[in-house]
Amino acid sequence: MTGFGKEEANVKNKRVSVEIRSLNSKGLDVNTRMPNLYREKELSLRNLLSEKLERGKIDFSINVESSEGIRGTQINKTVIKNYHTQLKSITKELKEKQDDLIGIIMRLPDVMKSEKEEFNEAEWKQILKLTDAAIKNLDAFRGREGKVLENDLRKRIGLILTSLIIVEQNDGARITAIREKIRKAIEELVAKDKVDNNRFEQELIYYIEKLDITEEKVRLKTHCDFFLKTMNEAASGKKLGFISQEIGREINTIGSKVNDASIQKIVVQMKDELEKIKEQLNNVL
Repeated sequence: MTGFGKEEANVKNKRVSVEIRSLNSKGLDVNTRMPNLYREKELSLRNLLSEKLERGKIDFSINVESSEGIRGTQINKTVIKNYHTQLKSITKELKEKQDDLIGIIMRLPDVMKSEKEEFNEAEWKQILKLTDAAIKNLDAFRGREGKVLENDLRKRIGLILTSLIIVEQNDGARITAIREKIRKAIEELVAKDKVDNNRFEQELIYYIEKLDITEEKVRLKTHCDFFLKTMNEAASGKKLGFISQEIGREINTIGSKVNDASIQKIVVQMKDELEKIKEQLNNVL
């Protein structure tokens, strides 16, 4: 499920910002960006994200800005003084002007020195606190999106159930129409007084049983109710996916058996709603 979480604070003389972005994914894919100073903690950080977030394409970043400007880079006074002494001696010996020696020196090698910053465990603990807060913000974002998703799923299951009611209302007329259609077809082929009504009724019952959708209607209603109940369970995405497959199976069977244009249109609408449900389930843990 998509989401975004961010937390920032001052850590000693730094401004540290932790950001987590999440996109939907069936598995867990974690990408981290952080200063080299903290790279030794990357594995433990990945384990934390895996435990807390469970699933998704996760982009995690730690951004650090020093409140003291550029940290760790200083002027190398010893080298500059040595350059200055030598250049001053050379210019005097050559009787050249000593203009802007400092400008010349600052372009020479090694006049700046970098000090490697050491890892600080106490500082890392503060960053972990920021990470926990960012995860909570991400979960809150996911929660809001999840509520919208839940309402949409309930709405679409409701539309399928409403369509099922319409199917049930039209089903009686469908059976009557089939009976009359078969009777007329037989009467066109055989004289009415030569039809064995008892045999005709037996064959008609057998044929109509093949087209009966009572069991499918009951199972479809049961599956939809089970879907709504399962939505209240934690980490129910896969289970909802299985139930949606069963819902689709019953809808398809109804569509293949009804042999009625008006009900077929309703079945198409039910299939359309189910496809939207399946798309949304890709975002459910």
